[in-house]
Amino acid sequence: MSGPLHRAGYVTIVGRPNVGKSTLLNCLVGQKISITSRKPQTTRQRITGILTRKDAQLVFVDTPGFQDRRNTALNRLMNRSVISSVQHVDVILLVIEALKLDKRDVELRELLPQPVPLVVAINKIDRLRDRNLLLPFIQSVHERFNGAALVPVSALKNSGRDELVNALAALMPAGPRLFDEDEITHSSERFLAAELIREKLFRVLGDELPYAAAVDIAQFETHGNLRRIYAEIIVDKESQKPIVIGKKGEKLKTIASRARADMEQLFGSKVFLEVWVKVRSGWADDERALKRLGYDV
Repeated sequence: MSGPLHRAGYVTIVGRPNVGKSTLLNCLVGQKISITSRKPQTTRQRITGILTRKDAQLVFVDTPGFQDRRNTALNRLMNRSVISSVQHVDVILLVIEALKLDKRDVELRELLPQPVPLVVAINKIDRLRDRNLLLPFIQSVHERFNGAALVPVSALKNSGRDELVNALAALMPAGPRLFDEDEITHSSERFLAAELIREKLFRVLGDELPYAAAVDIAQFETHGNLRRIYAEIIVDKESQKPIVIGKKGEKLKTIASRARADMEQLFGSKVFLEVWVKVRSGWADDERALKRLGYDV
């Protein structure tokens, strides 16, 4: 007699900027693998997260928020990343914000391949002052998205997670695991290290952070239980260097210290981290520069 049916497949997470896609990915996987901040456009490249349970394995692909404002090579690259990520997946998870459906959500839906099953996560329900408004909002979303499965969630409060996972797993094809059960991401440690530094840039600098800032891992070495990481924070102008460094280097020290602590937790090892700031003018609009920084151009 055969055992219970096992399902496995890929889920691409899409949505406009700042709806909480990366926070939701971390919630679904159960560990922080995608950086988050209050600023839009935090995620710039695809990040994978893997959830394994007895009956299913879901491989999530977190994408950048779809860009409709800045026309730089970086933003064109991010938009291509979104579109290519939904071409060969089993389910698309569209994240919208509770009570804030707008034309950008609808326009993004129209760009998605229609035959692929769609699940809509209505995020940030913890922010609602009047929960009575949620039901009519869900009904309006249901009508706009042709009967797609809708699941209210709060990624920040870990509410609705099980219901969302169940809805996604039910749409997965039958099949064995795609990855080992102890894997939580397919992203490299080098990539994750750069992302953690970039997150601290967002969090330490806030609105001071120049849009054209990136992180390049110049060297990544593993020696037993020690990782030696040498990283460059890339800015666009010489005048932006002191913003990142801060008075007497305090901001740069804080960025590096907080990033190192997160790396040690994620990698499960000691980390030696050295970070400095470098100017590369026009990098965000230069595909060759983006390729050097690891972007898939």
